[in-house]
Amino acid sequence: MLDGIYSAMMVPMVYGAIAVFVIGVTAQCVRVLRAPRQIATLQVFTGKRAPWLHALVDTFLMPTVRTIRPAMWLFSMLFHGALVLLVIGHLELIGEIRAFQVIPHQVFLGGGLLGLVLTLSLFFFLFSRFKTPYREISVPEDYFLLLLLLLTVLSGSHMDWAKYLSPAGFDIPVTGYREYLSSLLSLHPAVPAAIAGSPHYVLVALHIFFANLFLMFLPFSKIMHTFFVLPLNLVRRGGLRGASTAP
Repeated sequence: MLDGIYSAMMVPMVYGAIAVFVIGVTAQCVRVLRAPRQIATLQVFTGKRAPWLHALVDTFLMPTVRTIRPAMWLFSMLFHGALVLLVIGHLELIGEIRAFQVIPHQVFLGGGLLGLVLTLSLFFFLFSRFKTPYREISVPEDYFLLLLLLLTVLSGSHMDWAKYLSPAGFDIPVTGYREYLSSLLSLHPAVPAAIAGSPHYVLVALHIFFANLFLMFLPFSKIMHTFFVLPLNLVRRGGLRGASTAP
């Protein structure tokens, strides 16, 4: 029975989560694009050259946050940097990508360090929600989202940490993940024996389960703002004219 539940998490739920994510993000983008345009300008900074450059700096380096909340800025930069490397690591699970081997490494650069950085950052974000000024502007959705992210990271990181901390190690090879992901991409899904026969099967299933929930929740959460941060910074810097009134 448990194997059937794990299989449902790792096959039909994955396709369902991707469908909800794609449809949800598309619907949100269409809603914003079709919203009435502002009559007044939203431009804040005037007279500066290279608005694209300034908008990129605002988006990816967050200088305002660094000035006002240096601790939040530090953990935000660490979190996003580790997240980018983690996405690269997951892409390498699909197949070997030579372009990512600028620094020769095994799958998941950092040997468990990325998971630790993400975990500490998420705990910082979560505990910050209980303090002023974040407590006053927090809603239940914020706590749910952080807990969901934390469970996703912890379940995935535990598999990585087991390779270094557990006497028995971690017995699922990279080829097992590649076989599983390739089956999903080819629309001939199957959970290979290397995963299904492992005592760590439950960890893999839970990691994918939490990731599925996160994908389905993302289009309807505050994280959707990430899709519009750069365009809004361009408007503020005068690089784009006009903006919708949609939040």
